[in-house]
Amino acid sequence: MIVDTETIDEFLARHASDVEEAVRQAAAREIVPRWRKLAAHEVDQKSGPHDLVTDADRRAEQYLTEALGTLLPGSVVVGEEAVHANPATYEAIQGEAPVWIVDPVDGTRQFVHGDPGFCTLVALAQGGELLASWTYAPARDQLATAIRGRGAWLDGERLHSGAPDAGRDLRVATSHPDYTTDEQKHALLGLWSEGVAPRACGSAGLEYLAVARGESDAVAFSWEAAWDHAAGLLLVEEAGGAHLTLTGEPFRITGGNALPFTAARDAATARQVRELLGRAAP
Repeated sequence: MIVDTETIDEFLARHASDVEEAVRQAAAREIVPRWRKLAAHEVDQKSGPHDLVTDADRRAEQYLTEALGTLLPGSVVVGEEAVHANPATYEAIQGEAPVWIVDPVDGTRQFVHGDPGFCTLVALAQGGELLASWTYAPARDQLATAIRGRGAWLDGERLHSGAPDAGRDLRVATSHPDYTTDEQKHALLGLWSEGVAPRACGSAGLEYLAVARGESDAVAFSWEAAWDHAAGLLLVEEAGGAHLTLTGEPFRITGGNALPFTAARDAATARQVRELLGRAAP
C-alpha cells in the first residue's frame, strides 16, 4: 500500500509490478475462464446490438476496482461498466485525485465471438495527465506497459515505433463502421486518399499497440471514451509516436477534443493524417 507521503512516481517505482499482477489476475480469474464458454444469459446489449457487455466485463472491472483502490488509497476508478451504470462517475477524470481508467474487456465483440483480439486496459492519470498504462492481451499472453518518461515495453522488450517506410501506403486503422454515425463516417472520408490504406479497427487497445510496435502506422478515431484511449495513447507516446486532434492539439483524456483524432508512429505521420482528416471535416 502507498503511504501518505509517497509520490505517484514513488508509488509506480514500488508497485508497478503489483498493478501488472492485478491485471493478470483479473484476466485469469474472470475473463479467460469465460472466453469461448459464454452462455447466452452472460451477454447483454447496452446501447444497441454492437455495444455488448458480458459477465466477464463486469466481474473483471469489479476485481480491478477493488485491487487498484487497495494498492493506491485515495485514488478513484473510472471503469467503462461503472460509467454505464452511473455516467457521473466519469467526472472523476477531471479531478485532482489519482484516477485509474479501466476497460476490463476492450474488444468485447471479439471476445463474445471467440476471437483472440481483445485485451484489458488500465491507465493511471492525475490532473488530466497520463502517468502509466498496462495493456494485457490474455489470449495472446502479451503485456505492454508504459510509464511517462520511462518508455514503452512489450513483454520486457523496449518498443520503438519508428517511422513508416517511404513510398508505402500508410496503414491506418479507423473507427469501425458499425460504431460510427453518418457524420463521423463523413469526417473520416479524408483517409480514402491516394497513399493511404485505411481499414476498420478491432480492439482499440490492440490497435494502439500495433502502432507502438510499428506494425501499423496510425489510428484515426471518432469517439472520446477515455477507457478506450488512455492506455494506448501513453503507450504510443512512450514508443516515440504522437497524437493530434483535428485542431492540431494533443488528445485530452478530460474531453472537449476536436474529432476525429489520430495517434501515429511519429509526429510527421500524425500531422499528415490530421491534414487528411481536416479535408473532410465540416
